Amino acid sequence: MTQAHPHIPHHGAQHGHHQAHGEDDQAEILDLDAEVLAEHIASVTAWLPLRTSPRRIVDLGCGTGAGTFALLDRFPDAHITAVDTSSGHLQRLREKARARSLEERVRTVRADLDASGWPDLGSPDLAWASASMHHMAHPGRALRNVHDMLAPGGLFAVVELAGFPRFLPESAPENRPGLEERCHAATDRFHAEHVPHRGADWGPMLTTAGFTIEGERTIAVNIEGSRSEAIGRYALGSMQRIRGAAAEVLSAEDLAALDQLLDTDSPHSILRREDLTVRTERTVWAARRS
Repeated sequence: MTQAHPHIPHHGAQHGHHQAHGEDDQAEILDLDAEVLAEHIASVTAWLPLRTSPRRIVDLGCGTGAGTFALLDRFPDAHITAVDTSSGHLQRLREKARARSLEERVRTVRADLDASGWPDLGSPDLAWASASMHHMAHPGRALRNVHDMLAPGGLFAVVELAGFPRFLPESAPENRPGLEERCHAATDRFHAEHVPHRGADWGPMLTTAGFTIEGERTIAVNIEGSRSEAIGRYALGSMQRIRGAAAEVLSAEDLAALDQLLDTDSPHSILRREDLTVRTERTVWAARRS
């Protein structure tokens, strides 16, 4: 599983160069996600109820490394095993590690976390899964695998976003107010079918898997667009992905307004707006193996 909040696949990304292109698009979104939400990721790592500083960490569904590098920063003595299904994302993560002179502290493993048998990931003190567990077809089995993998007393942090971030004010765009919420409503059927565990309460499932819940925290994210020029690109990439699933459901007028926002040459481009914010919630569960 890839760490990602964008749950909507790149349409046409089924094989060959289309798949590579879709993977590149997703990698760019993941990198922007890491940049825009860096402070929030850091606040989660600082909150974790750890008994000792972890030396061995596994990042499950690491994507391009948002969590991996936040954890490396937070725990300077730790070594991390970063796990993902995407060889392209793992390659990108390794390149970042080399650029930061951190390659000796990072090991990458390509694996499908939905498989019944996992590779040997060691016995970590801390396992981290950010925006990856909801992709599991068999979450109960995956949680038991994490439990059995952890060292006794080890901690498992499950971090989930409450769906796609919102970016536009309700009054936008001027010709089709409320467009963004209608786009999200249009994708609800897709999410219900393809990612039924999105928005789940992971507490009971963690308890069933043998964990003891030691903490749960929800963090509101509200970042002004003026804070970073990356927010415009983050909004553009996110809305492009939403379009793929929403296009068949939206009215012709809404689709035309959405395409204006996504046209980077248009005066109505989302990149030209000065009223963007990143609004979502992030919930973290901290679960202990006794």
